[in-house]
Amino acid sequence: MKNNTHEIFDLQNSSPEQLRALQLKSLEILVYFRDFCKTHGLNFSLCGGTCIGAIRHKGFIPWDDDIDVFMLRDDYERLEELWEKYADTKKYSICRTTWENNYHQIVIAIKDNETTFINSHSKDEDIVHGVGIDVLPLDGYPDSKLQRISQVIHAMIFSLFNAQRLPDNQGKLARWMSKIILAIIPSPKIRYKLWTHSEKQMKKYNIKDCEYIAQLISGFKFMKLKYPKEVFETTIDKEFEGYQMPVPAGYDTYLRMGFGNYMEYPPKEDQVAKHKVVYINLKESYKKYKGIYYCTD
Repeated sequence: MKNNTHEIFDLQNSSPEQLRALQLKSLEILVYFRDFCKTHGLNFSLCGGTCIGAIRHKGFIPWDDDIDVFMLRDDYERLEELWEKYADTKKYSICRTTWENNYHQIVIAIKDNETTFINSHSKDEDIVHGVGIDVLPLDGYPDSKLQRISQVIHAMIFSLFNAQRLPDNQGKLARWMSKIILAIIPSPKIRYKLWTHSEKQMKKYNIKDCEYIAQLISGFKFMKLKYPKEVFETTIDKEFEGYQMPVPAGYDTYLRMGFGNYMEYPPKEDQVAKHKVVYINLKESYKKYKGIYYCTD
């Protein structure tokens, strides 16, 4: 079964053909998302490794296993309502953590209901477990130093209690501190009150009223950056896997601030897929695997 292109049990040891099949399935979602946003007047741009891929490879970074996009906060908050009204929700779900459903991730995701992608961190949750793309918000960066400190503190509280899991790829100290805090506050009700309050506080600075832009929920490395607003105010199209996709007009500034020399390849040992998964199936719905690969208790 492990050699089947459409079934994956371990991304880090998957074949190039398996990873490529996953990338192309993610690309289908991105194309649908692009067309939906264009129809409904929503703006987005490729970000992170997806943006690097567009500039450096004109497509996916060869070992990348997902797609990430940015949205300015106003469009990010409009997305959910418009999606529920006008998108093909039978095929694509918009997924965001609520009191009822915890995705153990702090951003919106658009997921393909006809596929299976079970993250290790969410295998105990009865949620949508399809292949998806992640949508990250951008917020205003307040001018006041005290307001900025408050914003970062609220962003950290939101990130921890919304995800309700130990952070990945943030270092041993962050995991150790998160483990202690989660142990001190085990109540789901209190955690919910904390993260909903902090979310309101961190996003209350409208980009229109600020000179700079903040990326608040992608880990502290990015949380502390102060982007010039013109970097993200407009987009330009770049080729991505044969399609024209928007990237920030100031992509070079953004990528150098966040990733350094983004045109240089990372060390060989870092050229690996990042997600830890239980099971992926690109042809069958996750619903078939409830009690088998997720919600097994």
